[in-house]
Amino acid sequence: MTENQGLASASTSDIAAAAARLAEAQASGVPCTPVRDLIGRSDLAAAYAVQADSIRRRLAEGARITGRKIGLTSEAVQRQLGVDQPDFGVLLDDMAYEDGGAIPAGRILQPRIEAEIAFVLRADLAEGPLDTAQVRDAIAYGVAALEVCGSRIADWDISLGDTVADNASSGAYVLGTHRRTLAETEPAGVVMSMTVNGTEVSTGTGAACLGDPVEAVAWLARTAREFGDPLRAGQVVLSGALGPMRPVTPGDTVTATLSGFGAVTVHFSEGEGA
Repeated sequence: MTENQGLASASTSDIAAAAARLAEAQASGVPCTPVRDLIGRSDLAAAYAVQADSIRRRLAEGARITGRKIGLTSEAVQRQLGVDQPDFGVLLDDMAYEDGGAIPAGRILQPRIEAEIAFVLRADLAEGPLDTAQVRDAIAYGVAALEVCGSRIADWDISLGDTVADNASSGAYVLGTHRRTLAETEPAGVVMSMTVNGTEVSTGTGAACLGDPVEAVAWLARTAREFGDPLRAGQVVLSGALGPMRPVTPGDTVTATLSGFGAVTVHFSEGEGA
């Protein structure tokens, strides 16, 4: 565990206040000011404590954990935030939307979308070296995926602490239906194209995600174990963006096509309840 993943310097009351601020933003639909005034810009222990507090609130409301997402897998984004490692967030069942489905307007604050490979685990990643070989063996299959990131923080004015506290800016996710094992498709060699309303807006490759999306999952497996909550069989792992993230608005239709994994599509409804 790194120094910043050790003991939080923020007080318990500050951590609770940060979680409450983010919860109010989500409930009201009005983004809030950054929480770094309460927990600091780069105190990972404090930021993950806020995230954990927020997830506990959601679980108490009846939500169920379905997996994790990995963020900050791009070197360019890491440089922007002054960090040298990814971060992670927790996926919940009410974040999942079907391929070809619609996400209601207002469901996600300040939505931005990116294309990735999602992996579903067939085995726990709790014991052993958690190296690349073990992680590859634990992956049942991969699918094309769209992650809709959202920020409860106004204007995406985020430091590392802000985004980690905000559940790594998680919003929603969509999994494709074309399942491929690692024996069938090598993630590092995948080529991605993402369109919004038929216009290509983002391209990339599997190598853009920490050199290999499987390496990103290995990082997460080790980090999750350090935090005392290992990855489990059946969970979904969003492994990180393959290309630049793009903003979306109501009425948009987004499709990502990943070589070997097929396509995945989502629509953003113009009505709140659509």
